[in-house]
Amino acid sequence: MTEAVVIEGPDGRLCGDLGVPGQPKGIVVFAHGSGSSRHSRRNRGVAEALRRNGFATLLIDLLTEDEERVDIRTRQLRFDIDLLADRVRQAVDGIRAREGVRDLPVGLFGASTGAAAALVTAAQEPRVRAVVSRGGRPDLAGYELSSVTAPTLLIVGGLDEEVLHLNRQAAARLAGPHRLEIVAGAGHLFEEPGALDEVARLAGDWFHEYLPA
Repeated sequence: MTEAVVIEGPDGRLCGDLGVPGQPKGIVVFAHGSGSSRHSRRNRGVAEALRRNGFATLLIDLLTEDEERVDIRTRQLRFDIDLLADRVRQAVDGIRAREGVRDLPVGLFGASTGAAAALVTAAQEPRVRAVVSRGGRPDLAGYELSSVTAPTLLIVGGLDEEVLHLNRQAAARLAGPHRLEIVAGAGHLFEEPGALDEVARLAGDWFHEYLPA
């Protein structure tokens, strides 16, 4: 079960879905990718798997409703990594205001441009204990990559050749422990049979290793 939450910030309110299993070991905040939202079928599938493995999850819209309307027309805000990172930090701050999850160690799960926002947040926010990127664009985090010390897992589909190349380049710039996992036969969206299950397994293993206190 999940519950709808609203996290207030200086630029407006962010809408999210919070799921908390019994005795959670940590909480994973999802940063969705280009043109997506907290309703992303792929992210919700991974979040459900993480909850079954004992992690609370927060799927959050990184744009306000007004910004979403602007982005549908311009497609610009979805690539504003600094803005998206600010919103991920807003979500992390919001966790600290909620009973039941405020003391949990925090991990980030980012997809596409959301992965860059997650890595920028990890570079600037010591509360982030681990990061997982799915089909991400970590290269868009720019110079912040060299300040990311949180253990980072980069998951890329084997058929997603351009993104795989960008992830290899970005991995070499990360300051902390990291690993690049290639899901054989998977494309950018991991729509192939079993591909998303493998993403969920890899993410769960990573958070199990690095997220709990």
